[in-house]
Amino acid sequence: MPIDILCVLEPGLLGVELKRRLEPSQVALATEESEIRKSLRLHGAELVVASTDLLASPIENWIREIRDLPDVPDVVLIHREEDPKFRAAMVRAGCMAVLAPELPVDDLVETLQALIQRRINQVRRVVHATSPLGRSRLQDFVSHSPAMHEFLAVARRVVDTDSSLLLLGETGTGKERLARALHEEGRRCDGPFVAVNCGAIPETLLESELFGHEKGAFTGASQARKGYFEQAEGGTLFLDEIGEIPLHLQVKLLRVLEDRRVQRLGAETSFALDCRMVAATNRDLEREVEAGRFRRDLYYRLAVVTLTIPALRQRSEDVQALFESYVEHFRIALNRPIYGVRAPAIEALVRYPWPGNVRELINVVERAVLLSRGPEIRLTDLPRAISSLAPAGSGSEGIGAPPTSESPPPWVDLPLREARREVLEGFERAYLSHQLRIARGRIGETARRVGISERSLYDLMRRYRLWKEDFRSDDPDPGVSS
Repeated sequence: MPIDILCVLEPGLLGVELKRRLEPSQVALATEESEIRKSLRLHGAELVVASTDLLASPIENWIREIRDLPDVPDVVLIHREEDPKFRAAMVRAGCMAVLAPELPVDDLVETLQALIQRRINQVRRVVHATSPLGRSRLQDFVSHSPAMHEFLAVARRVVDTDSSLLLLGETGTGKERLARALHEEGRRCDGPFVAVNCGAIPETLLESELFGHEKGAFTGASQARKGYFEQAEGGTLFLDEIGEIPLHLQVKLLRVLEDRRVQRLGAETSFALDCRMVAATNRDLEREVEAGRFRRDLYYRLAVVTLTIPALRQRSEDVQALFESYVEHFRIALNRPIYGVRAPAIEALVRYPWPGNVRELINVVERAVLLSRGPEIRLTDLPRAISSLAPAGSGSEGIGAPPTSESPPPWVDLPLREARREVLEGFERAYLSHQLRIARGRIGETARRVGISERSLYDLMRRYRLWKEDFRSDDPDPGVSS
């Protein structure tokens, strides 16, 4: 994993030798203190190696100033005298190490390489620690489905390869979670896992975000910045919604995948790339290729290995196990005394088509755990769109059953205000889900169909935890109730 290094040394062979031997890291040379700020402003750096002979006193203030920069560069000093008090003062100020110039070049290079590796490991630990999903494993995928077992068997065979991988599947099936599991179990597990949603980044910024840029590469580029490819060096880069990348950037992405080299915007040189590329989409890329919206050569380059995650409705035998596993998760996370799920609720959950797949199931579980009034999740704790699918004869649990004396709806035992809210919320969520599916998640079209403003529609969607991405299916079925 290359990093940017600034060496501030007297003119001579030492700087030239370090520049040559510290590759593939990019090393800039400076021979005067006045050049330091200019170089850092133009190119940035993650490690500054400086001779104390070229620095003005007090050096402690200089170290603190360098460490306050946005990139928080590490500082290594080269000091001619062996002075324990000086060394202690520098370390207190934030210096990483103090080295002697009398060291043989081989020893000096090996020491700097060890310090560089320490910096890389720190970055990797931060990436893992800030991951919203935490660690994932293939064995975490709960399944009793033959289709899912076959899928996981293929996934295990590609864990330790560096070949590009294309993950296909509907929105909410868990493509990012699978990519993270493949990373965690592969030989790159000690490297960073960088996840990027290409559809969430404005097209004008996407190129810079992916490939990085130098200072002044475009208006507003006040300093150099690493792109996602550089951030994923030594690990895995996961590009979600790959079908959203515009054609002119598809050309550059193809070149990166073929040459295994990356060039920042505004840079004159490129550098070698060492990361695994995993892409994902819920689109039919073959159809996109035929329509001219996706490059055929890029599709073939990405689809060295293709895995299609089955939709949840295609493996209904997994619904109960998944639901119960997430109940246990939220029971602990939300500190709620929930210890089971009633049979009528399970039957309704299995009958539901789950247009939002596992993501929707997780949202339903969280809602049910929060709303449950007892130690078990009942039909009344589920959204109306699901509870209405309970089979007839479920007794007082059957919301969807006819309101006869034998099978009254459960809300008849609630106070009027709560009963009214239960019925209204169930209707609104089912109605909005139906309209969003017809419009394929398009907010403007849905708002026009419903007869409300887009802002009001967004407010209702947030209230019922409906996400437009869950309805962007290529083959919507308006007749399916949600």
